[in-house]
Amino acid sequence: MPHDLFPPGVQHALDLAGIFVFATAGALLAVRKNFDVFGIAVLALVTALGGGLLRDLVIGAVPPAAFGELSFFVTPLVAAALVFFLHPEVQRINQAINVFDAAGLGLFCVTGTTKAYEYGLGLTASAALGLATAVGGGVLRDVLVNEVPSLLRDREMYAVPAVIGAALVAVFIGLGMLSAVTSGIAIVTTFVLRLLAMRYHWRAPLAWNRRSAVPEEP
Repeated sequence: MPHDLFPPGVQHALDLAGIFVFATAGALLAVRKNFDVFGIAVLALVTALGGGLLRDLVIGAVPPAAFGELSFFVTPLVAAALVFFLHPEVQRINQAINVFDAAGLGLFCVTGTTKAYEYGLGLTASAALGLATAVGGGVLRDVLVNEVPSLLRDREMYAVPAVIGAALVAVFIGLGMLSAVTSGIAIVTTFVLRLLAMRYHWRAPLAWNRRSAVPEEP
């Protein structure tokens, strides 16, 4: 049975916030790829709900929240509509995608890890599923637009901040310290690490002592 780490209203608000920012990131990428209005809506939905669907199926929370809560389905469409009419100039879209994606990464680390723990998973498994929640939608998004998923080629440390954020949540749960404040710490830590990685081009290590004659893809 769930442990009710957060009041239902707080958990719901965090979920909606994560869904909105990820949907915005997906819709902005669709604009950059010159997708039509249907493509923008689909990419917003997939990016926002993909990780949560995976999480709910793994923990047995069926039907998944994306199908049981109308607000979870409507929120990405609202984000897509806002982007369709109000997206920034093309040269600013890439930066906007990255900022919204970093925000969603932090929010979903918290919601994914806490929900997994509420449904009976251990701390390590909960953190792993928090990571899957955070990056799952982005992986599906990248596949749909024919790009190598950031999770597989961790350019500018996409997955590492999510791992740290989910691990922080698990530690706070284990210490009995999870609260709005400590959750905020995990969210901000993930968000800031991701932005710093993009700013200073940090990245995860390549294979040890790699001497291939084939140049690395950009």
